[in-house]
Amino acid sequence: MPTKSTRGLTLSQRAPGFSAVLAVPEFRALWFAEAQSVFGDQLAKVALTILVYDRSGSALLAATVYALTFLSALAGGLGLSQLADRFPRRPLMVTCTLAQSVVVGLMALPGMPLPVLCALVFAIGLIQSPALAAQNAVTREVFTDDELYLRSQDLRGITTNTLMLLGLAGGGVLVVALGTSWALAIDAVTFLVSAVVVRWYVKNRRTAGSSEDGWFTAARWVFGNRRMRLLLTLSWLVGLVVIPEGLVAPLAEELGATDAAVGWLLAADPLGFVIGTYVLSRFVTAENRIRIMGVLATCSSATLIAFALTPHVSIAIVLLALAGAFGAYQITVSATFNTVVPNEIRGGAYGVIRTGLRVSQGIGVAIGGAVAELIGSSTATIALAGLLGVLIAVPATVAWARSNRSVSDVRLTPNLNTLPS
Repeated sequence: MPTKSTRGLTLSQRAPGFSAVLAVPEFRALWFAEAQSVFGDQLAKVALTILVYDRSGSALLAATVYALTFLSALAGGLGLSQLADRFPRRPLMVTCTLAQSVVVGLMALPGMPLPVLCALVFAIGLIQSPALAAQNAVTREVFTDDELYLRSQDLRGITTNTLMLLGLAGGGVLVVALGTSWALAIDAVTFLVSAVVVRWYVKNRRTAGSSEDGWFTAARWVFGNRRMRLLLTLSWLVGLVVIPEGLVAPLAEELGATDAAVGWLLAADPLGFVIGTYVLSRFVTAENRIRIMGVLATCSSATLIAFALTPHVSIAIVLLALAGAFGAYQITVSATFNTVVPNEIRGGAYGVIRTGLRVSQGIGVAIGGAVAELIGSSTATIALAGLLGVLIAVPATVAWARSNRSVSDVRLTPNLNTLPS
């Protein structure tokens, strides 16, 4: 069983900027490897959708291939993420990233049969899970200063969402210009670059966990701790806030907007998230962010209730951006979760929170679509999602505040021996 960490908090008197985290060579390597790989993944997602639809003429098959990325993430997240605790993390990252490069390279081959393509798409998600778990755990190990660590997660969030915005804006145009095979080939190269960068610039550390630990030790530890369950609740609320993304086309029609507004409605949430992350990172300390993250979670859901008024499309875009800005609390939740979890089970624990995040998003979008079909209104569905989110977030926020008061010091790295179970 994992031991309980009692590492104390090291807070800077002045909140560090992004230049401070980029000055750390290991994090700089991890950040660069992730950033250029995310860019490649955006191209690959667009390329796969276009490739499958062009060859099959089936919108259902194109959507199924995209859904396979979620299914493999679920299977890998709960199971294979634990490999990040059973093996040295740097070699695991390098091996998995090289394997991803090979798999995406095979996808890029012209004339690849669709059943094989589907199998490769499923495989890429399985391979990605232990690599992401290892990367997440190593990033926490790199920083001993908690403010600095939180700032590094802010930079990751801003970078990832900015690249997603760029993918929404120009991914399709770029894929059409290059061709699907070349777009997939670029993604394969980004994985290769990532493997090289991690191999040369990230330290090789000993295996964190023990082979004597049970396969689901991390899951049992997380769900057995009340404070961790509250963090999971706040994190998985995104499943309700993401519902507007699944209804964006009928929403635009209901609001009397043109098809051009669909892109703006899709981009509003990630744009708001980037802005919200920057504001929190620049103006709010780690301790205060921990205190208010439940309030921000409540505000993120509450913003959606205004859709009951069937707002003008411009107001709808602002509301979605606000929901995304308040949703930046997710980074604080994740950072707190990663820090409190003992290092020896951090890979498996990351699989729990990430899998739940993906499941909540998928279920949220599916239920949102079903409700909208049933009641015949996208705006009413979004408002109901916001109301349900508030009903969940408020008691979770109150419980989180009480939990913090029961701990002698509200901080990013609480003494685990004082955590209420």
